[in-house]
Amino acid sequence: MGMAVVPFSLRSSAGIDVSFPGERRSLICFVKEDCPTCREVMPVLAAIHNAFSDQIDVHVIGQTLEGNETLEQEFSPPFAILDDSTLKVSFATDIDTVPTVFWTDAEGKSSSTLIGFVRDEWQALCNEIVQATDVPQPDLDWASLPEWRPGCGSLSVDPLVADKLQAEAENSPLRARRIDIAVADDEVEFMFDQGFSDGLPLVPPTPERVLRMLSGTRRDSQEIVAIMPPNMGEVTVEKVAINAVMAGCKPEYMPVILTVAEAICTNEYNIHGVMATTMGASPVIVVNGPIRHKIGMNMELGALGQGNRANSTIGRAVRLLIRNMGGAKPGGTERSTLGNPMKFTMCFAEWEERNPWQPLHVERGFEAEDSVVTIFTMTSGPTLIVDQDSRSASELAGTMGLTLEAAFNPKAHFGTDCLLVIVPEHIDTLLRDGYSKDDVRQRIQEVTSRPIRDLVANEVSGTGFKREAAAAMTEEQLARELPKFKTTDDMHIVVAGAEAGKFSGAFHGWATGEIGSISVSKKIEEL
Repeated sequence: MGMAVVPFSLRSSAGIDVSFPGERRSLICFVKEDCPTCREVMPVLAAIHNAFSDQIDVHVIGQTLEGNETLEQEFSPPFAILDDSTLKVSFATDIDTVPTVFWTDAEGKSSSTLIGFVRDEWQALCNEIVQATDVPQPDLDWASLPEWRPGCGSLSVDPLVADKLQAEAENSPLRARRIDIAVADDEVEFMFDQGFSDGLPLVPPTPERVLRMLSGTRRDSQEIVAIMPPNMGEVTVEKVAINAVMAGCKPEYMPVILTVAEAICTNEYNIHGVMATTMGASPVIVVNGPIRHKIGMNMELGALGQGNRANSTIGRAVRLLIRNMGGAKPGGTERSTLGNPMKFTMCFAEWEERNPWQPLHVERGFEAEDSVVTIFTMTSGPTLIVDQDSRSASELAGTMGLTLEAAFNPKAHFGTDCLLVIVPEHIDTLLRDGYSKDDVRQRIQEVTSRPIRDLVANEVSGTGFKREAAAAMTEEQLARELPKFKTTDDMHIVVAGAEAGKFSGAFHGWATGEIGSISVSKKIEEL
């Protein structure tokens, strides 16, 4: 509770503007009409006004216009109630309960503060005023008054308005340009017209919603998180919150979104190239660690699909950031030939508890108790790996390899990486023969190895090694076998999905290494 009333200028019900502090000591009381205790103290305030108004200012501040009128009609007080129906003075003074009374000096400093009604405290306050003014006690029958009455909650702390008041306060953390629209305009249609949307409706980012979103992080709202290509926009924490609101996120998702924003703007990840390629590449976000459960992410049934708010909106918030802060919009710098459903969203959590191996983040050097995001660049997926019949690990891993060989084109070896999402029933099959992640990778490389002569462009497909280059090779060179992936590090493996169903999934990557995009893992700094 603040111990000082902020300076104010309020209009009374008589139409007179009243300012505080004035030239005299003041008694200030905040009330609202539907509070029984406020109604109890109205005669007391009237008696104090009648006794001391020649020496002090008595300001009674009401929190609703209609309520003020009702109090004046019922009690006919000798003072006009001041209008704080905007609640800005109540909020700035940090009024938690009404009635709250302040006894201040001429500079506005409060020497006494009373909350609710305690008879002995109010009587003591009157004695204090008597001593300060040398005016006799007010005409009050103290014995007829109740010993104690609790106050009521101030309207300024009502959850329905508190966020809005905070957003409008002078010390608000919001600095983004505010766009006011006409009363008759539809907010959702307006955002479509302005090009903010990914093609789906957005949640209007009102100041109160953005402030609520900012409560999900301790970071300063104006901290620059990253510089987002291609427009090199400054991504502040506030701008992240705005796009998170539009995407439909909860405040507790903010640490994840902020970390992803930092990760995708690294040189290694190369978000400009990812969004500009005609291949339709898009970020795929995998979340590991305790935060998965804390924010309610899905890692089980339907983990890669719809239905989970955290999964869906985190991925969408990142995509909106890239669009609205980086300027990557279809037809502009985003040149995807066909587009990609993952450009709306693709974010999920790994089911670590069902993973018999090291989870992704531990495999990448983090501690098991760390919360981590890993950002991949993928062009398609998830492609189903259908195998309901293999009973051995080598057979199942062989199926995975044959399916992955189709990435880009069966003849396109050494061209990309992949993200393999293995479901629990397939995990059980692999475990029967004691397969590790590396065993799976090695088996995939083994079954996809082809002699270069089989990878040369021909009348069936013009993709592959150029015929001219192949013609210059020796028989020994043509006989050299190449696996699908340049190294086993190009096969990223996580566990997710329902307990039932032998349908794993694979995401096909984009260009790897320095000429393309390198996956990035980053620890999440939680609240």
